[in-house]
Amino acid sequence: MNTEQELHPDDVQQHLREVQALLARQKVAEDLVHRQDMPRHELVENLVHKQHEAALRNKLDTLHSADVAYILEALPLEERLYVWDLVKAERDGDILLEVSDAVRESLIETMEPHELKAAAETLDADELADLAPDLPPEIIQDVYQSLDTEGREQLRAAMSYPEDSVGALMDFDMVTVRENVTLEVVLRYLRRFEELPDHTDKLFVIDRDEHLMGILSLESLLINDPEKEVSEVMRDETVISFSPDDPADDAAQAFERYDLVSAPVVDRQKRVIGRVTVADVVDFIREESEAEILSHAGLREEEDIFASVWDSVKNRWAWLAVNLVTAFIASRVIGAFEGSIERLVALAALMPIVAGIGGNSGNQTITMIVRAIAMGQVKQSAMQRLLKKELGVALFNGVVWGGLLGVLTWWLYGSASLGMVMTAAMTLNLLLAAFAGVTIPMLRQRLGGDPAIGGSVMITALTDSGGFFIFLGLATLFLL
Repeated sequence: MNTEQELHPDDVQQHLREVQALLARQKVAEDLVHRQDMPRHELVENLVHKQHEAALRNKLDTLHSADVAYILEALPLEERLYVWDLVKAERDGDILLEVSDAVRESLIETMEPHELKAAAETLDADELADLAPDLPPEIIQDVYQSLDTEGREQLRAAMSYPEDSVGALMDFDMVTVRENVTLEVVLRYLRRFEELPDHTDKLFVIDRDEHLMGILSLESLLINDPEKEVSEVMRDETVISFSPDDPADDAAQAFERYDLVSAPVVDRQKRVIGRVTVADVVDFIREESEAEILSHAGLREEEDIFASVWDSVKNRWAWLAVNLVTAFIASRVIGAFEGSIERLVALAALMPIVAGIGGNSGNQTITMIVRAIAMGQVKQSAMQRLLKKELGVALFNGVVWGGLLGVLTWWLYGSASLGMVMTAAMTLNLLLAAFAGVTIPMLRQRLGGDPAIGGSVMITALTDSGGFFIFLGLATLFLL
């Protein structure tokens, strides 16, 4: 990728527009030629097709794999598959790693076994482990057999770790040196590389048994006397390292807290087996953020925006069914107070306010709690303290904003009693929302579930039904 692209990441939008324009021009030109009655019509049609195809292929060849992946995700299925066929075969593996899981599935379905094998063979062991769940088992087996002993061991190790662990993030491409050599020797060693592994900001110092002894930063390597030994300038204290079994969330927090670019991964014997880079961590954080956003909306997985109707239905139906049930319950709550609403029509206009404010407040609370859980800042023992705090916030907001709404209700409808009921209902529903906002994610975590999944759906359902019941119940008791 050239420097200009690196400085202007928004250019990917321009690249997308250019590809879309090329596809549109090709379609128009081919339709026009197809309708013409001319000699050697088939030859002319073929030449026009090849001309536009070559222009599109040349455009794709200039783009970074991540940009091609973005473009593929933004195209309808038919155009996506056409563009995919124009990509150079040696880039297939890199692009498959960049696209979303849903889009990757649509691309893999169109590829022949030999194409899949060729794409997989271009990847490193850690990258292949990321792609393996989407590949047919026979392809993985063929690729595994084609690897050397070290590659097989690395692939086996990478695939053995849980998806949310440091082992799943680590790569094996790193530079290690011994502590008893001079910096001049290290420099000569580095010059033998065609290029250093991405995000190399430090070298890992090991002994003969590959135990981690410390780290040698590139800065120390460059500014110190070449005659000095590595042991004299390396850092052997406060070296941040990870175990492959550590949670990936912990590594992400450490990278953010200590501004890390790379860090070693060591086994139980303190032998260096890999490293984690900031690129791996950023990818993990992005995927976790996307998953959390989808979970809040009740979606089970990332969805191809151009997926078939059936695929989208399968992804969305579960929580829509939950919504249907909760909406029916809310309607029955309202139905139970039909007589009260008929006698005091103002209740119909005011009750959505109580439910809506409660839902917003509950979503604020649950968002804060889920984020704190994800950051490792909240344990189950803190539940009671968090409840007290959030209930206090809800009580304050209920009295202040509920009181303001009560005054407005009094002014609009000329009823002080209705205003007091409005204030009381608002306060009680905010307390209910705060209680649910804390307990729902905390209980899901205690039961081993994802605290984020469906949280906003459940909060909205609870505050709608609860808000209607509280408001209409108080109105029936005190006004009618």
